Amino acid sequence: MEKKQKVKYIISDTLSAMLAWAALFLFRKVALEHLGFSDAADVFSDSNFWLGLILVPLGWLSLYTIQGAYRNVLRRARLTELLDTILASLIGVVVIFFVLLVDDNINTYLNYYASFLFLFFVHFTFTYVPRLIITTHTVNAVHTRRLGFPTVMIGSGPRALQTYTDLESQETYSGNLFVGYVDINQEANHSASQSLQNIMPRLGTIADLRTVIKEHAVEEAIVALEPDEKERLSDILLAINSCGDIIIKITPDARDIAVGSIHQRSIFHSPFILINNRLMPEWQYSLKRIADIVISLFALILLSPVYLVTAIIVKATSPGPIFYAQERIGHLGKPFKMHKFRSMYVDAEEAGPALSKDDDPRITPFGRFMRKVRLDEIPQFYNVLRGTMSLVGPRPERQYYIDQIVKRAPEYMLLQRVKPGITSWGQVKYGYASNVDQMVERLRYDLLYLDNMSLTTDLKILLYTVIIIFEGRGK
Repeated sequence: MEKKQKVKYIISDTLSAMLAWAALFLFRKVALEHLGFSDAADVFSDSNFWLGLILVPLGWLSLYTIQGAYRNVLRRARLTELLDTILASLIGVVVIFFVLLVDDNINTYLNYYASFLFLFFVHFTFTYVPRLIITTHTVNAVHTRRLGFPTVMIGSGPRALQTYTDLESQETYSGNLFVGYVDINQEANHSASQSLQNIMPRLGTIADLRTVIKEHAVEEAIVALEPDEKERLSDILLAINSCGDIIIKITPDARDIAVGSIHQRSIFHSPFILINNRLMPEWQYSLKRIADIVISLFALILLSPVYLVTAIIVKATSPGPIFYAQERIGHLGKPFKMHKFRSMYVDAEEAGPALSKDDDPRITPFGRFMRKVRLDEIPQFYNVLRGTMSLVGPRPERQYYIDQIVKRAPEYMLLQRVKPGITSWGQVKYGYASNVDQMVERLRYDLLYLDNMSLTTDLKILLYTVIIIFEGRGK
């Protein structure tokens, strides 16, 4: 359903951009150059018209993608749609004006203003009206229960039962399609739990929450805790956050309402504390991915002589393959193959997984140099290009070590909310870890990165990494 909806928006936006571009050409011929409609038809023989008809819509689609217009397309609100379309139209028209129109031959500068205002209003109208129709149809589908979002109720007491009753009885349906509920405790004997079991299936306890979310493709989690269960909230949020961008709604106390910590999208819906799971604005996620692709392509091309020389030396100085691929755990716990230049002797882990340390006899002489200047890491630009890694993000670990870390620091699972990176704040501030104790110590720096994640932070980490490389402070 979501893919079809996304296609609808993309087709609509593409046609709108093409029509607005054609309308601008005709407007300039008829209204500004005072040509008749028969003469204005010559516009169709203008190569610039056809070139713009292809390139301009691509530019608009790129802008909308960066803005995040094609994410969560089934949850779009009409007022937000209006404001986002106005902002995107203004930015896009300014770009078109200065890139394509400002050098035109004109009789008066008033023609510039006329072209700018005409393109803005025409493009906005052509874009927003179809979007409004599509969004309204989706909103109506939710309100009439033809469309819903898989939701898990966390809690089994009177508050959970009351929350369910409130959601089902509210004037406009919220779209919460409950797949079941999760108990806070192993055993729940109160009558509310029995009543919930008659409404929806019991899916387990908090210990099963990650599995429940994955198996049922849960998109929303409603947390309805009793006063004596509030101490479990951090465990619940940790489990949910490690599963990705799940919308989290928490039923409030009277105190929460009094101090104004309630975030509501509509006054007609039940009040909830809404937790935002996105670590950065949507446009920053888009620019981060664009930077990953551009810099990785640039690095792969620019460093190709370095790749060649390094490959020859690796092959010449020790027997075995040039590259080394190892399974690591990435975004949302998905395994992937991370590529490096081989810096150890073949069968270095014959006795089992082991972390590198100072004066590690498994490392080849050239491998030691590569690690000092991070030369062994550069094949990971290929991982970044494929999308399994990012330039900046927590370093990916093997499942063998993750299992040990989580026993001592369950918050490690939060790192799987983002793609792992070639470099990280943990590596910059702490460096490589030689044992699980050091991994746990380094964790606090990576968690700090999550709390301060932004394009500016990424840039700082990249600059610090370059300094470390030139100083040869790797291990």
